[in-house]
Amino acid sequence: MALFADGPSTTGIHVRANMVSALDGAATGADRVSGSINGPADLRVFRVLRALADVVLIGAGTARAECYTPLDVPPELRAARSARGRADDLELAVVTASGELPASLIESERPPLVLTTSSAPALGALRDRLGPDRVVVADGGAPGTVDHRTALAALADRGLRHVLTEGGPMLLGQLVDADLVDELCLTWSPQLVGGPAGRVTHVPAWFSPPRELTLAHLLHSDGVLLGRWQVVRLGA
Repeated sequence: MALFADGPSTTGIHVRANMVSALDGAATGADRVSGSINGPADLRVFRVLRALADVVLIGAGTARAECYTPLDVPPELRAARSARGRADDLELAVVTASGELPASLIESERPPLVLTTSSAPALGALRDRLGPDRVVVADGGAPGTVDHRTALAALADRGLRHVLTEGGPMLLGQLVDADLVDELCLTWSPQLVGGPAGRVTHVPAWFSPPRELTLAHLLHSDGVLLGRWQVVRLGA
């Protein structure tokens, strides 16, 4: 776990992204989910990064496509997690402009935190079901959009300062565009999948300026490359 200790942050909130890509740039396989292009080495890092986080942050589309359920820390990593001051439970936070979430999450015994907008059609139902303390309204500048800086501040106010985002590409692109990502852990799977799959970031315009990253380390396992990169923050 020491290899993935938190790096520097200019805000007191550390945002780490974890993504996987095929060698031809695809963020998913033909089944449209990332699980078909990862493997044992990626899964091992995936579990460690979760164990180091206070909260996993995802978009609602990813919650649906990847069939997210409440998160648990593997038993063998709990002691190391506790030694780093993390709470026993790993929180899940979902960004959704509409407030529409899978029933498997909303109706679970440990529902997620929901980061949404005041115009979300399902806002009232979410508050009734989850309680107002589990629903964060973070309106963006454009109607019906979530302001990610406000959302992250709300997580920090709850003591959730070590944030791991697992995407999807649209959410990661928005976080990078807003200069909110400190670190990217990116696995390259030794596959060529072709097809129309998107990249690990998806935004309608080019990043301006392009974001620079510095390599912290690069690991190798049976053809799989696992890179850890520090993002050079624009506001640094």
